[in-house]
Amino acid sequence: MASSASPTIRARRLRRELRRLRDHRGLTVDEVARAVGWHRAKVIRIEQGHSGIATDGLRKLLDLYEVSTEERDVLGGLARQARQKGWWSSYGDVLHDDYVGFEAEATSISTFQSLYIPGLLQTELYVRAIIHAGRVTANSDEVDRVIAARQARKVLLTRDVPPKMWIVLDEAAIRRVVGGAQVMAAQLTRIIEACQLPTVEIQVLPFAAGAHASMGGAFTILDYAQPALDPTIVYVDNDLNTLLLEEEQQVARYKLAFDHLRAKALDPDESADFLVRVSGDLRG
Repeated sequence: MASSASPTIRARRLRRELRRLRDHRGLTVDEVARAVGWHRAKVIRIEQGHSGIATDGLRKLLDLYEVSTEERDVLGGLARQARQKGWWSSYGDVLHDDYVGFEAEATSISTFQSLYIPGLLQTELYVRAIIHAGRVTANSDEVDRVIAARQARKVLLTRDVPPKMWIVLDEAAIRRVVGGAQVMAAQLTRIIEACQLPTVEIQVLPFAAGAHASMGGAFTILDYAQPALDPTIVYVDNDLNTLLLEEEQQVARYKLAFDHLRAKALDPDESADFLVRVSGDLRG
């Protein structure tokens, strides 16, 4: 867990390179499929990240694309790294998408949360209250697994070079009393403590701000140290679905929305004062 290298990121980099090589050779998906003896759906799944690629399959593609020895070594290394297991793989029963793998290597995390406190800042009791509300049939072992996975994620904040986090919280996420007054007050105290971290900026978007740029809900923008190799990713998340966006126009739209949200929100100092007041009200 000490390493920030993410197999999820390496797999994404590999599939992007394979798509680039196909485009460079001027080949269609159907042409590639016929040349290597696959169904076209397999080529699509590999390029879209829905399927991994075995060593023999990678060799066939690289032969077809006439890749140099040097580039073969690089891509072979990426494939080996992509097949490794991140710490999160041991929580596959409760982590149902690739988000944690993408988060693990991010150098910047910008998130707008409309209903929840961000996972990296959630207290255990807050998480338990959310789970019991949303998974009414969850047994104690399942709840404990979710808690353990959330705790494991938090190593991100204590690594040698933690990511820069910029969080915009809708007032609704702060006002909703999850788990009771004491639990929520403790959760707000955790956020107030996070405000003091040099790599964390937190802003509150008050109800008084009115309509805003993300009325549809929460999203997270992940940036990386080598954007040419690992372009920005946007995750749009709700309880029923998680959507990964990578197209430049999609990413640009969400970055612009985040800028508008920051501009409408209270500044970080005002936000900290706001959190202190709400926490004090909860404590009575």
